[in-house]
Amino acid sequence: MKQMPSLEHHFLIAMPSQDDSWFEKTVIYIVEDNEHGTMGLVTNFAHSFSIHDLLNHFEFSPHPDSPFLDKTVLRGGPVDLERGFILHNPAGHWKSSMILPDNLAMTVSDDFIEALSNNQAPESFLVCLGFSGWKPGQLAQELQSNAWLTIPYNEALLFETPIETKWEVALGTLGISPEFLTLEAGNA
Repeated sequence: MKQMPSLEHHFLIAMPSQDDSWFEKTVIYIVEDNEHGTMGLVTNFAHSFSIHDLLNHFEFSPHPDSPFLDKTVLRGGPVDLERGFILHNPAGHWKSSMILPDNLAMTVSDDFIEALSNNQAPESFLVCLGFSGWKPGQLAQELQSNAWLTIPYNEALLFETPIETKWEVALGTLGISPEFLTLEAGNA
């Protein structure tokens, strides 16, 4: 069987076959994709609380001038919902970060949360609770069954596009309008 190219540093865009599932209309940034499986973070599924609420949860006093206190925390996926993952740019120097391409990083340490409380966050960031994971070969099967589309990383899509329009904007990068999507896969 032919090895599929890695989808690291790409986005998955949910197809209509994902309707009525946890992944309906999601856009997922793929952090890792290798022989051990795939890990990604949903970038457009709002949690019920804000950065201000998160800081209070960790007993950090928010800096009153912070422009991002009302920013929404995201649901990164259905796995390990209590664990936080922060995608940010620039990468910076944190206790526990994974450096990704394009000066992007994923941090999982509380020193980042403390920096948020001191109004010292990187310019662009997303805070996600939980992650999305696939066993080896599982995502390849889902791609073959027309569950996902893929696009390369796009910083504006990740950090600048409002979460409520991210799915439509992601499809638009492929020239696809949501009303023209179908559940049927075609063969040439």
